[in-house]
Amino acid sequence: MGNILSLKNIVKIYPNGVMANKEVSIDIEENTIHAIVGENGAGKTTLMKIIFGEEAPQKGEIYYKGKKVNIKNSLDAIKMGIGMVHQNLMLAPDLTVAENLILGIEPLRYGVFLDLKKIIELTEEASKKFGFKVSLNKKISDLSIGKKQRVEILKALMRDAELIILDEPTSVLTPQETEVLFKSLKDLKNHGKTIIFISHKLKEVKLIADKVTVMRDGKVISTNDVNQLDEHMIAHMMVGRKINFKRIHKAKKVGDPLFIVKNLSYLSEENIFVLKNINFEVRAGEILGVAGVEGNGQTELVEILTGLREATSGQIFIGKENISGFSPRKIREEMVAHIPEDRMKNGVAEHATIEENIIVDRYYQDYFSNNKNLFLDWKYISKFSNDLIEKFKILTPSSKAVILSLSGGNIQKVVVARELSSNPQVIIAAQPTRGIDVGSEELIHNLLKDARDNGIATFLVSADLDEVLKLSTRIIVIYDGEIVARFDDIKDITSKVLGPYMLGVKKKGD
Repeated sequence: MGNILSLKNIVKIYPNGVMANKEVSIDIEENTIHAIVGENGAGKTTLMKIIFGEEAPQKGEIYYKGKKVNIKNSLDAIKMGIGMVHQNLMLAPDLTVAENLILGIEPLRYGVFLDLKKIIELTEEASKKFGFKVSLNKKISDLSIGKKQRVEILKALMRDAELIILDEPTSVLTPQETEVLFKSLKDLKNHGKTIIFISHKLKEVKLIADKVTVMRDGKVISTNDVNQLDEHMIAHMMVGRKINFKRIHKAKKVGDPLFIVKNLSYLSEENIFVLKNINFEVRAGEILGVAGVEGNGQTELVEILTGLREATSGQIFIGKENISGFSPRKIREEMVAHIPEDRMKNGVAEHATIEENIIVDRYYQDYFSNNKNLFLDWKYISKFSNDLIEKFKILTPSSKAVILSLSGGNIQKVVVARELSSNPQVIIAAQPTRGIDVGSEELIHNLLKDARDNGIATFLVSADLDEVLKLSTRIIVIYDGEIVARFDDIKDITSKVLGPYMLGVKKKGD
């Protein structure tokens, strides 16, 4: 097989002075799935944007199908047969699936009117051809994230894409959605397509890829057949040191119950019980992990616990104080930190600076303002923010950088830095390492362990079973809005043990 794409000595320097790509050279063989991995800020996404014409390199050459090309914009890339599915999906939420699929290539009658019949024909034909079962008349806003992902891929295929770039395609997918996606990718390879797969999940890379390129600090470290490397070797190359994948040591001291939930239920607007009689407690100095397939009430539970949604019934206590019905600000003032599952929706103000995002929940406190809260003390705020940037290893040219200019993983680190620097008694952590590299994941895991050892009670919700098993003191399993199993001794518990409970096949006591 020949190379469908060759990058030669690509250099990209942003106006703020950040050198994202440093003499990058990669060959992508046709009809393969080629993974590209690296830490947050390693230059992966920038490189993909260059291939797709969204960024221009200062130096270097691109060869596509053996010919040197100049990709000036994404329209150029699409015409050549290159498609890209971005980390943040680019779909019009108020249009139907079919309308999104034909945007820009709309079939017309008499050169003027939309040919609705032809639209349905074209989209149905593409859906069947590539095995992507989607409801063409549904609005994008009504689809799960997994189905939106498939619409994006189908959209690229309908524009005759032969090379498809997937940037972190599984970062917000459930395990089941990931399985469906991987089957689709293998089918596409069998149809002669080539896929560039950007991911932080090394297990998935091993499962799906033929080749893997490791990037670090804007450079290519190596390219290998994926079967030549194991996860530990890939991780070591990514971060330049050994990564510990083992479970953290057992908590030395567990105190009294600090975070208590009693008989919590939630009835949705559709009159469906999303949560049913939830009871648990988290003690000082422990991490209570929640295992479960996403969509079984975890999101609603976290939103209720943090004041973003009101429970139908039940009570929530911090120690002996009933905080049920408190506003998010009032709950935070009770020393509760919240790492949200969707960092862009609930975690940051994307057009604000790092400094502004760091103080968004505490700007009115005496530390950050002077003259009786009339003015913010920006000198102190800048020092406070830069201390966090150093501690949490946030890759940024300045604390005054706009959040949107950071990579997804570095945005996550800003959120975690803010939450863990608030001196909490309780941490509610929902998907705390979603979309970040193994090095940053290890950092956050160690910080949560340190918080535990300092007597903080942590409620951990994660779709990553390895993360739940690595960090938790105890584990509960949620299925269909109910706690179906509790494991107080998790020494011998594995994902295989938890699986039947997560899928509703078993309940504790069966």
